[in-house]
Amino acid sequence: MSHQLLDWAEASLPEMLADLERLIRVESPSADIEAVARSADAVAAIGEHRLGFAPERIVIHGCTHLRWHLGSPEPDAPRVLLLAHHDTVWPIGSLETHPFSLQDGVIRGPGCFDMLTGLVMAVHAAAHLGHLPDAAVTLLVTGDEELGSPSSRELIEQEADGCVAALVLEASGDGGALKIGRKGTSNYRVDITGRAAHAGLEPEKGLNATVELAHQVGVVVGFADASVGTSVTPTLARGGTTVNTVPAHASFDVDVRALTASEQHRVDAAFRSLASATGARITVHGGVNRPPLEVAATEGVWNRARAVANELGLDLPDAIVVGGASDGNFTAGVGVPTLDGLGAVGGGAHADHEHVMVADIPIRSALLVGLIRDLLGIDAHARDA
Repeated sequence: MSHQLLDWAEASLPEMLADLERLIRVESPSADIEAVARSADAVAAIGEHRLGFAPERIVIHGCTHLRWHLGSPEPDAPRVLLLAHHDTVWPIGSLETHPFSLQDGVIRGPGCFDMLTGLVMAVHAAAHLGHLPDAAVTLLVTGDEELGSPSSRELIEQEADGCVAALVLEASGDGGALKIGRKGTSNYRVDITGRAAHAGLEPEKGLNATVELAHQVGVVVGFADASVGTSVTPTLARGGTTVNTVPAHASFDVDVRALTASEQHRVDAAFRSLASATGARITVHGGVNRPPLEVAATEGVWNRARAVANELGLDLPDAIVVGGASDGNFTAGVGVPTLDGLGAVGGGAHADHEHVMVADIPIRSALLVGLIRDLLGIDAHARDA
């Protein structure tokens, strides 16, 4: 089975590269719903060609998501969720400065690493599974992951519910490492209301919101706990109206990352308890965005992935825990065993040097198919014979 699966993946590489080039050339910045819709058209066409039927097109708040249900419709059939996204962080026009290229075994172009290669791998893997009379696969491709999945979160959680596993086609860690943990994310905005006054004539009659902001920034930084991996990072700050007016309003945003739900809840409670040092009014907005992908939710699938890799004769590097979040945080958050980082090997996500190593695409694709079969209990020999 192992040689046949690797042979299939190598033989499929030219078609995968053609599909990948097509997607990279359709720019898809997350906040541009028209661009995301055009990208969805391209993904749908590729998927229909490879899978034999068109996807369901799900538009939520203007954002286009795609879904294929493959295999048995029976509710008790074992099901695996393949999770990908087709939006990218690159603005329209990025192809002019970062054109698609394939040279010396390296692919470059906007979104190639995060995560269009993984998306193409998912489509081809699902197609290679063939007829599934007693099992099922859902391929869900969302369009707003880079924004934090505001419109797709509920859809992701619904599709994950009851699955034996969720496999996330986000790019790998360094050297192809799979991701067995991701920090949960929380986002806050702290609004401060003081009282304006003339800064020269009667500053004592004002209540300086910027002074309160400075105090509160110091307080929230103290919510961090590096010993357990919790970071609390003030980011954007705003305050004041003119240079000679005591600021009546100020605000700042905070990014919080934590490895456990209990830490997210501790920090959230701390934000809710903020008290003014100057008499200004404090209002806290936001909260938990993505729950953590905790290692306990991944260990079983990770062990099965290592067993499949051994059968294929592949050496997997040690899995890693990362600070960045993905839609895998949502699937783990509803109790579904989840494995992330199954996509491309390369680097430079969101950066000028974004790239993918071509030689690893067939290897990763074979691993993906083998893992899906293992999770669903499919007789591989019946397909590869």
